[in-house]
Amino acid sequence: MDQPTLRRLRPGDEEAAVRWAADEEFCRAADWTLNLAPDRVREHWRSMIAESGPDFLRLGIELNGVLAGHVDLAFLTVHSGEFGIGIGRPYWRQGLGLTAGRLLLSHALEVLKLQEVTATVHAPNLPSHALMRRLGFVEEGEAEPEPYQGAVVAVTRYVVRRTAGRAR
Repeated sequence: MDQPTLRRLRPGDEEAAVRWAADEEFCRAADWTLNLAPDRVREHWRSMIAESGPDFLRLGIELNGVLAGHVDLAFLTVHSGEFGIGIGRPYWRQGLGLTAGRLLLSHALEVLKLQEVTATVHAPNLPSHALMRRLGFVEEGEAEPEPYQGAVVAVTRYVVRRTAGRAR
């Protein structure tokens, strides 16, 4: 697999989101609403492309010229942000999430100089728990339970902190 890159979203990227939204397995894994109309998905993504706001950063994961997924920093402040990731199929289980996650964490901790990056993962989402650990996140307790795939489930909170000017 070639190395992915992170980039700003741009017009046309909403078509990848339309494909992802049509994939029921992706929607269940990402906790996206099922059966959204393509025009509604396009409208939502076009607004994100036009302006993401100072407290939210979404970058596309590009692989061989194709938008294969996205990474996010939500609730962004000068000190912290919350990590998020979505990988479209057929790119699952190929290491793309790990590589893209490392790129985002490097950007967050070394470029943006955030002191910490947090993440929350629903208990049944075992691949995401494994990804968090592989990225160097450590468990920091439980968040409030949330609805996920039709049930209210436990949520684990993870964190990566910056120490002495270096990411840990």
